[in-house]
Amino acid sequence: MNNREVKMLIRPLKDRIMVRRLDGEKATRGGIILPDTAVEKQNRGVVVAVGPGRYLDNGLLCPVNVKVGETVMFGSYSGIEITVKGDGYLLLREDDLIAVTEEDDAVQIN
Repeated sequence: MNNREVKMLIRPLKDRIMVRRLDGEKATRGGIILPDTAVEKQNRGVVVAVGPGRYLDNGLLCPVNVKVGETVMFGSYSGIEITVKGDGYLLLREDDLIAVTEEDDAVQIN
């Protein structure tokens, strides 16, 4: 499923962000292949849809600071997991994001 299809199916509201979680490591550093049940969920993902932002007390719209296609980092227990046409996604608030990464393999949260 491409990003365009996802946007048509779900449109995040306010400051919510829809993220496709990156796949976990399938092998240890020593080369041991891990079964799917032992693979840890990544704390990084790619933004596939973004809400318009949230309204401040003075009535002005504060837009979300991330764009579709950016790789973001978030906390382990952040957001709500959803499934769209068999694919798993995470709905997060902008406050749940920790950082935007420039490279996919740049940083990992342990």
